[in-house]
Amino acid sequence: MACETRMASSVMMGKFKGVFEGLESLVDVGGGIGTITKVIAKSFPNIECIVFDLPHVVDGLQGSENLKYVGGDMFEAIPPTQSILLKGVLHDWNDEECLKILKKCKEAIGSKGKEGKVIIIDVVLGNEKEDKESFEAQLFYDLEMMVLVNGKERNEKEWSKLFFSTGFSNYKITYGLGFKSLIEVFP
Repeated sequence: MACETRMASSVMMGKFKGVFEGLESLVDVGGGIGTITKVIAKSFPNIECIVFDLPHVVDGLQGSENLKYVGGDMFEAIPPTQSILLKGVLHDWNDEECLKILKKCKEAIGSKGKEGKVIIIDVVLGNEKEDKESFEAQLFYDLEMMVLVNGKERNEKEWSKLFFSTGFSNYKITYGLGFKSLIEVFP
């Protein structure tokens, strides 16, 4: 996962850098050791970044000037922030669990009093611009998620239903991370 994240990071800081411009704070939920968050923190020293994961994952990890590690449970509470990053998190969970996670995200970005957003990096099935190999890879990931963790890959209609069911008002999908996409979700 860290190797894939390093590749996605380079694309994000080139092609999708604008997604992070103007942000003051970001929490990377389920961020592990912080591979992508380290890149964001270095590229945007003005953003206060938190890697938020289970306590045993982040215990002992050293942050930097604008990066810290916080242990917790995303189903209980997410630290207050202007923006949240969910990279490869939601496809691990069924719709019911995703609704819980997204509700906690909405609470967290709503508590800062500034315009916030959730940034999701995940598969969006059914992009007509993709080649056959990308589509097949997406289907393979979908099958893998179903078998291994009872999760799933989603098409735009399924993503939309999750977002609107949790009180978000709008979203924007940007394709271009291989067979994954970047989704910005707004309150």
